[in-house]
Amino acid sequence: MSDRVLLDTNILVYAYDKHEPEKQIKAQDILKTAIKEDSAILSAQILGEFFVVVTRRIKEPLSINDAEKIIDILTVLQVAEIDRSLVKMAIGTQRDYGISYWDSLVVATAEREGCKKVLSEDLNDGQIYNGVLIENPFKL
Repeated sequence: MSDRVLLDTNILVYAYDKHEPEKQIKAQDILKTAIKEDSAILSAQILGEFFVVVTRRIKEPLSINDAEKIIDILTVLQVAEIDRSLVKMAIGTQRDYGISYWDSLVVATAEREGCKKVLSEDLNDGQIYNGVLIENPFKL
């Protein structure tokens, strides 16, 4: 496994959502470090979720053009693609752990890409799924 981590959608969203300033600062620091040190990966799923959330669900949505520009910047990081074998891995993870399919897909992506850790506020902090540790960087 590599030292790189998988960044979940909420890390990206907080970096661009002004309504949680403490989380925004932390998320921006995570992204700056990830890009500078090439220490994180993303997935096509996470980029898609980011786009939907920042253009529709935050209090001050971004324009489609702005969100697309941000995605162009973020894709300096490695982006894992979704394919049939990853979907099958995610189904197995869901079956084994009882978490949602979408969360299982995040875990399966990290596992397949050799990440030891997923940074996420949504999954259970400290939980290990198939050898992948979940860490909530916003936990106090």
